[in-house]
Amino acid sequence: MRDVTICETGFEVRFEHQIMRVETWGADAVRVRVSRHTLDRPDHGALVDRPHPVAVEIEQSTDRIRMRAGRVGVDLILDSGAGNPRTHLTFLRDGNPVLTEAPEHFWWPGSHGVYPSGSGGVEVHQVFASDPDERFYGLGQHAHEHLDHKGLVLDLIQRNGEVSIPFVLSDRGYGLLWNNPAVGRVEFSKDSTRWVGQGTELIDYWVCLAPTPRDILSRYTDVVGHAPVLPHWATGFWQSRLRYMSQEELLDVARRYRDLDLPLSVIVTDFIHWPAMGDFRFDEAEYPDPKAMITELDEMGTRLMVSVWPTVSPLSENYDELRERGYLVATENGVEFHQKFKDKGMPTPLPVAFYDATNPDARAYVWDKIKRNYHDLGVRVFWLDACEPELNPGHPGNLSYWAGPGLAVNNTYPRDNAKGFFEGMRQAGTPETVLLCRSAWAGQARYGAAVWSGDIAPTWEALRQQVTAGQSIAISGIPWWTSDIGGFHGGDPEDPAYQELFIRWFEFGTFCPLFRLHGHREPREAEGAVSPGGPNEIWSYGDTAFEIAADYIRLRERLRPYIDSLMEEAARTGIPPMRPLFVEYPDDPRAWNTPDQYLFGPDLLVRPITRAGQVEAEVYLPAGSSWRDPVTGLVHEGGQTITVDAPLERIPVLVRTGSNIPM
Repeated sequence: MRDVTICETGFEVRFEHQIMRVETWGADAVRVRVSRHTLDRPDHGALVDRPHPVAVEIEQSTDRIRMRAGRVGVDLILDSGAGNPRTHLTFLRDGNPVLTEAPEHFWWPGSHGVYPSGSGGVEVHQVFASDPDERFYGLGQHAHEHLDHKGLVLDLIQRNGEVSIPFVLSDRGYGLLWNNPAVGRVEFSKDSTRWVGQGTELIDYWVCLAPTPRDILSRYTDVVGHAPVLPHWATGFWQSRLRYMSQEELLDVARRYRDLDLPLSVIVTDFIHWPAMGDFRFDEAEYPDPKAMITELDEMGTRLMVSVWPTVSPLSENYDELRERGYLVATENGVEFHQKFKDKGMPTPLPVAFYDATNPDARAYVWDKIKRNYHDLGVRVFWLDACEPELNPGHPGNLSYWAGPGLAVNNTYPRDNAKGFFEGMRQAGTPETVLLCRSAWAGQARYGAAVWSGDIAPTWEALRQQVTAGQSIAISGIPWWTSDIGGFHGGDPEDPAYQELFIRWFEFGTFCPLFRLHGHREPREAEGAVSPGGPNEIWSYGDTAFEIAADYIRLRERLRPYIDSLMEEAARTGIPPMRPLFVEYPDDPRAWNTPDQYLFGPDLLVRPITRAGQVEAEVYLPAGSSWRDPVTGLVHEGGQTITVDAPLERIPVLVRTGSNIPM
C-alpha cells in the first residue's frame, strides 16, 4: 500500500486519486474522511474539537493497516476484489468486528467514492454491511410511527416537520454520525446501509464503539457539544395560539391563568406581531409598550417568547440594506426570493427572502436588530420559526450560501441561525435562553436549541407519530423537545371528538421535555392572513377538558424538581429526558421494540393513549426493575406486559420502585 502517513492518533493513506484519513476522535470513537485529491476542504460538520487525543498503535503491511486504540480498532485492507482493488475498513471492539464497509458492486464501485451527478455535479456514496435483523434509531425527527428505521429510505433534507440529524444508533453496538450537511439520503436496506450526499466531494463520518447506548450517547455529546442546563423557568407550562392580536389580549390570557392559580411559565407572541416581516420589532399599534408588558409578565412569573422568522419581506425597512450588503441567501439563477407569504399590508402573498444564517456578518446584523428591539426590552426566549429554511419550491439546489452551494451545506441552516442568537445573548450578558426551533442539525443543542415537531395535523395518527418522533430526536442529540399539543392545522375546540384528542395530547405533553400548548384552531382564516385563528386556551375546550388540563398543569408543577434533575443530567452526560427503553435496559430484547411507550427519565414509564375511545392500554415493564402503579398502589415485576386502566383523565404512567416521584 503506497503513500501511508502515520501520526500519533491515526493514519492517512492515498490510493489512486482517493485520499483517506482515519484518526481517533474522542473515547471509543474514530473519525474517517475520504475525498478525491485533497482533504483540504471547508469543514461545516458538527464535530467540535476532540475532547482529548487518544493515541494509537499501528501495524502496517503491503495490503493492510491495523490500528488499535484501547478496546477499539480499525483494519484497513486493500481488497483486490475482482481485479479492481479498493480500500475497505472494518471497525472492531475487543478484536471483534462491529461495523464493516461494503462495496456497492463486486467490481466497481467500492464502498466509498465520489460519483457524477446530474448537470455536471457530483455526489458521494458510503456503504456499510448490515444484518437483516439490525435495528437503527435516531436520524432526527420524521413523520412516521417507526422507532426502528431498518427498511426505510430517509431524505437528508430539512422540511417542516422533518428534522434531518444524520446520527444513528445501532443495536449492534455502535453509533454513527454522517458528518456531512449535504442534501442526500440514507438507505437502510436488508443487507446494507448507504449514505448519499449531493453536491459535495467529501465523505466524513464518526463511529463510536462504546459498550452501551448510554455510553454511545455520552460520547456523541462530547464530540458535538453539550446542551446547557434547561432553565428552571422553562420546565413549566407554555401557552400559545396562532396569534394574539395585541399586547392587552396577551396580558388578559396571562392574568386569567394567574387568577385561576395555574402557573404559567411562558406565553408566546407568534408571527405578524411586526410591522413587516424582517423588521425584527414589535408593531407599535399592537404592542404600544412592550417593556411594560414584559415587566407585568415577569411579576406573574411568566416569560414572553417572541417569534422571529429568518424571512425578509421586500416591504421591510431592513430589506434594501440586507440585499445591498449581500446578507440575503443568493440564488444561482433568478432573483433572491425563496418563499411567498401574505404579510401585513399585502393584498396577496408576495415573495420574501431568507437572510443568510451561514454568514457570520449577516448573523451579527440580525442579532443587532434583535438585541435593540427585543432583548433590551427584556425578551429572553425566542421562537425561531421556518428555519429549515422553508423554501418554495422546497429544494435548495438553486441556492448559494456564504458557506457554499445549497446542496452541499443547506442542512446546517437551522444550526447556524440558532448559533447567531445564542452567541449574541452570551455577548449581551444573558447566559440562559431557550431557542425554540422548527428544525435542527447535529450539534445544535449546544446553542440552547429546543425543537418542536412542526405544523402537524390535529389527528390521532399525528399524535401516535409524536411518541416515536420525540424518542428519535432525543437519540439524535436534542434533549429539549415538544409538539403542538392538539396538533397545529385545525381542530374545533367545541367538537367533543376533538376535545378527547386534545385531552390525550395534553396528558402526553405533560411528560415531554417541554410542555407547550399551540395550534391554529377553528374557525381558521386563509393561511398567511393576519387573523388570530380560534381560541386555544385550556378553558376553550369545555369544562371536562379544562378540569383535566388544570390537574395536569398542577402535576407538572410537582414534577418540576424531577425534571430539573433530568435536564442537569442531559447537560452533563448527554442522556435525554425522553428516552427509549433500551437506553436504560439494553439487555432486555423487548426494550428495543416498544415504540409506543418510553421512559421520562429513569423513574417514569409512560404509555400515551393515542386512539379514540381507548380506555385501557397494555404496558410492557422492562426487565431489571419493578414498577408501581400510582393509582392502584400495586407493584409489578419487570419483564412482563400488564393492562392498565386509562379513563379519559388518566395517562398510564408507572413509577420505578425505589424512586420518590410525586405522582
